[in-house]
Amino acid sequence: MAVAGETTLEHTPTWVVAAVCSVIVAISLGVERLLHYTGKAIHFSPPYSSPYSLYICAVFVSCLYLKKKGQKPLFEALLKIKEELMLLGFISLLLTVFQDRIATICISEKASKEWLPCKLEEDAASTTSHFQAFFSSPGTSRRLLAEASSSTTSYCATKGMVPLLSATALHHLHIFIFVLAVTHVIICVLTILFGGAKIRQWRIWEDAIQKSESNPEDELKKFTHVQDHAFIRNRFLGIGKDLALLGWVHSFFKQFYASVTRSDYITLRLGFIMTHCRGNPKFNFHKYMIRALEADFKRVVGISWYLWIFVVVFLSLNVAGWHAYFYIAFIPCVLLLAVGTKLEHVINQLAHEVAEKHVAIEGDLVVQPSDNHFWFHRPKIVLYLIHIILFQNAFELAFFFFILVQYKFKSCIMGPIGYIIPRLVIGAFVQFLCSYSTLPLYAIVTQMGSSFKKAIFDEHIQEGITVWAQHARKNQMLKKAANASSHTNNNSQAGTKEAEMVLVDKDKEEAEGSQTRN
Repeated sequence: MAVAGETTLEHTPTWVVAAVCSVIVAISLGVERLLHYTGKAIHFSPPYSSPYSLYICAVFVSCLYLKKKGQKPLFEALLKIKEELMLLGFISLLLTVFQDRIATICISEKASKEWLPCKLEEDAASTTSHFQAFFSSPGTSRRLLAEASSSTTSYCATKGMVPLLSATALHHLHIFIFVLAVTHVIICVLTILFGGAKIRQWRIWEDAIQKSESNPEDELKKFTHVQDHAFIRNRFLGIGKDLALLGWVHSFFKQFYASVTRSDYITLRLGFIMTHCRGNPKFNFHKYMIRALEADFKRVVGISWYLWIFVVVFLSLNVAGWHAYFYIAFIPCVLLLAVGTKLEHVINQLAHEVAEKHVAIEGDLVVQPSDNHFWFHRPKIVLYLIHIILFQNAFELAFFFFILVQYKFKSCIMGPIGYIIPRLVIGAFVQFLCSYSTLPLYAIVTQMGSSFKKAIFDEHIQEGITVWAQHARKNQMLKKAANASSHTNNNSQAGTKEAEMVLVDKDKEEAEGSQTRN
């Protein structure tokens, strides 16, 4: 239970919440990276936070199941989730250890009234019993950051000041960080599941190609007109500046309907095979896409350091009257539309290159993959943007449900209903469009870069190549060491011979001198 008279997040300055969160997260990330690079494994469960232990155990059991089934990419993704939960446990540990020290940090009363999420005229009372029952163990007298001794409040009161952050507000911040991380993981999993279901529908096209008896090499002997291909008819709009602008508009609306058609898949697949694996015309492009997407999922599900920076900035902007979260909700939406438009435009560019250079072509239509079609010539930027989009959307939804349960719907920190409904609608729209359009587009279009991903090899081949590379590096290091040793020995032998020559010359000079005296 919250201590009576203590301030909650509703009347805690946003700059205070952001500052405390940034320090705690920075320390946690620093320690986690240090342990990661030194190769030490952490095996601990927070003694005060049983839900973390339950989640970690559940993830561990899932990891064992996926490892047994041979699902290595998903197994590594769940390991990443386990690392995030362990990081959350460490954050909780720091919040518990430093709660008394934070309470003894005092600020002026004027500073405590600046950048407030709610106006002081509002009622500051709120209940915390919902999450207290979830985060406390029955039959124990421990309290999770929810109770602090009255001495910390009186300590600042004697100085005519107020505590930087109350124990109640600190506990609520701890709960919000946990809710945010869990919401992010859930949203990422749902996006991959729904997007993967959409991509698996393309397997029909792949199976039809595999069953066909024609060989792409044989098809190259036939001459066809460029405009006879459905890919060109659907994607090439003409040449000129006005038509180039029209192409961007077409790409924008194309992401909402039939973002990837059968002709798109067949053409992009053939372009990839002819560029990266020409000797294997029956290469299963669909399985390669699935493996590559599962490998990328491991990166998306984690919370990187730059995402925590977004959390700190967003928490500091939640000031009464600013309605910052309403405007922040448009950021993932705008980014998602920009990413979808760019991916569709890459397909249009591939069609434009072929149609602009050729009137008739020999054989089937073959596009030329290139990094030049992507932002800054780096296809990986698209993955980082999708990561940011999903996290910002998770932040919006996590904040809404946290406030709804912790402070109720009518809380002043929730904001007017006219700002709440659009935020929820935008969040649902972003989730739907990212799952059924943007993610499938990413899965196929990013294969149109200049290089291929390691997912092009099967898992056992990847492991064999990794072992071979390790042995090669080891042998190279041993060879360098042997060369250095032989070079040192040669130098020492040469030095010994030079010394012997000097001694011989010296003996000759002494002998000649003695003969002269005689």
